[in-house]
Amino acid sequence: MSSTKDPCISLCKFNADICVGCGRNKREIRAWKKLDKVDKRTVLAEAELRLLALGATGRRKGQ
Repeated sequence: MSSTKDPCISLCKFNADICVGCGRNKREIRAWKKLDKVDKRTVLAEAELRLLALGATGRRKGQ
């Protein structure tokens, strides 16, 4: 994943501290603007796995 754009899709509902919209946890959401590109890519990859585990469509919708 090469994009480091904020993955928020304005669907901020949480399931066990994980946003079902973007897959990030609350700590990652708060820290997003301060992360460098490498850390953002890591968060995005982990968030994708969390969305899959939750069975949520989240930001994958339409991709």
